[in-house]
Amino acid sequence: MGRPTSDIAFTPSVKAIQTAKGSRDNYAKVEEGGAWDTKVTPRLEAFISELDMFYFGTANAEGQPYIQYRGGQPGFLKVIDEKTLGFADFRGNRQYITTGNLAENPKAYIFLMDYVNSRRMKVWGTAKVVEDDPDLLERAVVFTIEAWDVNCPQHIHKRAVQSDIAPAIEALQAQVRELQEKLAKYEDSAVLV
Repeated sequence: MGRPTSDIAFTPSVKAIQTAKGSRDNYAKVEEGGAWDTKVTPRLEAFISELDMFYFGTANAEGQPYIQYRGGQPGFLKVIDEKTLGFADFRGNRQYITTGNLAENPKAYIFLMDYVNSRRMKVWGTAKVVEDDPDLLERAVVFTIEAWDVNCPQHIHKRAVQSDIAPAIEALQAQVRELQEKLAKYEDSAVLV
């Protein structure tokens, strides 16, 4: 059997610490089963299609990490094929840290987080910036998957999506206005008595 796909994260140093802390045996059993997925499955594709944000990690040639928040309409992170994801790289503050890092070091990481349902997935791979491709937007990031894994839901703080809570807030605001109007009428009638 070849090297387990989880070795992308479980380096010899990590495995030594897992051994010292008592968790190595559990992860060794996972590795016996083939470890982590290396292709997009229906589960991963469905998860990606629902998300309106993710975190994108790169590092420069010296290993200095950089994490960037990426957001858009659900589905803005696209499954291109069973090994490839992609997303538009819209112009932001024009620091180009991610672009510069990828020019020096193609290793990248996508952290997919669903705060509402306490779900997260980790995706390791390589990425490149593609510019002036007529099939893409002006600039896109194309990510090649090496391995991915589901992360446990423990310690995920619940967060709500604005589009989900906006109707409830609007209804409460309308109710407050209605009650304020009733109160004002009551106060006006009480003054007249």
